[in-house]
Amino acid sequence: MKKKRIYKNLTFQVLTAIFIGVMVGLIWPEVGKEMKPVGDTFISAVKMVIAPIIFLTIVLGIAKMGDMKKVGKVGGKAFIYFEVVTTLALMIGLIVVNVIKPGAGLNFNELEKGDVSQYTANGGEGINWIEFVTHIVPSNMVDAFAKGDILQVLFFSILFGVGLAALGEKGKIVIEFLDKLSLVFFKIIGYVMKAAPLGAFGAMAYTIGHFGLASLVPLGKLMISVYVTMFLFIFVVLNIICKMYGFSLWNYLKFIKDEILIVLGTSSSESVLPRMMDKMERIGCSKSVVGLVIPTGYSFNLDGTSIYLSMAVVFLAQVFGVDLTIGQQVTILLVLMLTSKGAAGVTGSGFIVLASTLAALQVIPLEGLALLLGVDRFMSEGRAIVNLIGNGIATMVVAKSENEFDENKAKKAISEMKLMKQEQQKQAV
Repeated sequence: MKKKRIYKNLTFQVLTAIFIGVMVGLIWPEVGKEMKPVGDTFISAVKMVIAPIIFLTIVLGIAKMGDMKKVGKVGGKAFIYFEVVTTLALMIGLIVVNVIKPGAGLNFNELEKGDVSQYTANGGEGINWIEFVTHIVPSNMVDAFAKGDILQVLFFSILFGVGLAALGEKGKIVIEFLDKLSLVFFKIIGYVMKAAPLGAFGAMAYTIGHFGLASLVPLGKLMISVYVTMFLFIFVVLNIICKMYGFSLWNYLKFIKDEILIVLGTSSSESVLPRMMDKMERIGCSKSVVGLVIPTGYSFNLDGTSIYLSMAVVFLAQVFGVDLTIGQQVTILLVLMLTSKGAAGVTGSGFIVLASTLAALQVIPLEGLALLLGVDRFMSEGRAIVNLIGNGIATMVVAKSENEFDENKAKKAISEMKLMKQEQQKQAV
């Protein structure tokens, strides 16, 4: 086996880039602020190929599966799983925030506040559900791809896949063409990911330079509480799910470590969506399951976001001295079960969801959201990482339950990963 230098390893490159980004943001904050375009350009480069990759993966998965009943069954299982697990995440968030009480003793008027008017102007009125549902169906196919609207691309891709599968032998030539085309797009994403360290550096330098670590001190207890809850959710709830379905959480986390680090640096789970689809196939999930579960999960299976939302609402109640009853907290749970899905894919969706929830409760002032603006950026990495981990596990659970999981492929992928790690350790010595 040809030896690969440690500095050529993606994990090493991204970790180094994150460290340099933090140092630049701390030592030269003005320079850090100017690094925003570097991180944004990398995210844009990834988003450029997300819509085509989702389209090709879903279409090929459905067309090759052929059985429309099976497609419906996979989709149904995925949605049930999403709802159960995100509800568990919401409940855990509510329990921890009530035990730790991070907002107790804080005075709203004495804390630094940001401007959230752009999020609360319409969000306070609640989410327009008719508009949300009708938005899923694109009025123009090209427009859906141009805007990179995942839900619209998902809808069109499923219809296209079903239509192609219905053609039978006549559609074979189209399937072969799309198969080869998907290889081209995955090759492009391979080139783009070489710039991942630059993207991680730019995003991290900007975050530290713009917001500064000093902004974390007053709301540090909330941030620590959210991260502890996310840690418990991964290593208790998701670990139990992994054991129930016969795979190792630890092996899975090691398998996607590069993706976790890229998300940590960029604060965006979208930055690794194509890579996650590829990795889920490599670890044994069938293309059809990956194509349906991963893109849908990016909109409907937001475990990290659910934890943050439930904790943020109760935190604001504690800051304002509002003693929420058990009934009101159950209402929070029920409202968030809906609103956390309703704002999927919307810019600033976290604040829109929070505004909608506060408006529904009518006991916590909307201006309380302004407290969260500075600290929110430092929790977005955690949310994105938990969302990423949760979606991969959801894919493996659905694949295993549908007998669409290749155990031999999984063992091969894990053993190759371990061999690569041993090789890297030899080089480091």
